Amino acid sequence: MFSVGKTLKEARNANGVSIEEASKDLNIKDVILQNIESGNIGGFKDIFELKNWISMYAKYLGLNEEHIIDSFNEYLFEYTSKIPVKEIEKKMMEQNKEKNEDKVFSPYTKPTVKDTKKNYLFIYLLLIVLVILIIIWSAKQVA
Repeated sequence: MFSVGKTLKEARNANGVSIEEASKDLNIKDVILQNIESGNIGGFKDIFELKNWISMYAKYLGLNEEHIIDSFNEYLFEYTSKIPVKEIEKKMMEQNKEKNEDKVFSPYTKPTVKDTKKNYLFIYLLLIVLVILIIIWSAKQVA
């Protein structure tokens, strides 16, 4: 990532563009561009968004964006291939525990929570209809 950032920084300096000017032109925060140029991949949450920013930045600077993205992909492959599998599995287990609430469950295995407001509304409407029917029936009996 450092080589990609260094290439982008050199191209920006060669074009005589300040980081603030590039930030304004690309509508990207200058902190993001600084992190890209310094090779700080830890400052980004979404790799796909980072790739998009790098691509936009390379195109803006007149560089071959495909070459820059390929260099970034190579770096990313090397970076992620050095992470032990056990660490990846541990992280995935933690994420699965956090997302446990978002899982889809069978209606037979997960108890459903009924909306009690709808039930009460139905009961009230039924009582009102019954009272009206009783009033009409009693009025016919008296007449």
